[in-house]
Amino acid sequence: MHFLLIYQVRPDYVTRRAEYRAEHLALAQQAVQRGELVLGGALADPVDGAVLLFQGEGPEAAEAFARADPYVRHGLVTQWQVRRWTTVVGPAAS
Repeated sequence: MHFLLIYQVRPDYVTRRAEYRAEHLALAQQAVQRGELVLGGALADPVDGAVLLFQGEGPEAAEAFARADPYVRHGLVTQWQVRRWTTVVGPAAS
């Protein structure tokens, strides 16, 4: 199954994230290495959110990532939600 972790971010997110970026990316790489995180990145034009694609049996990995993410812990992310994504097309569709 696939799950989308959807972030809404502060207007000054781009300028404030530099302080926490290395820790955020390390957390993301660990999730990739565990096979949980497939893709992730900020939305562009405007940078007003981010989306991370997780895979697994349930939403727990995505939820744990959000709770541990320094962007969330330090208030750069104003809201987050995890949504199950029913994928039907593509080699990794479930």
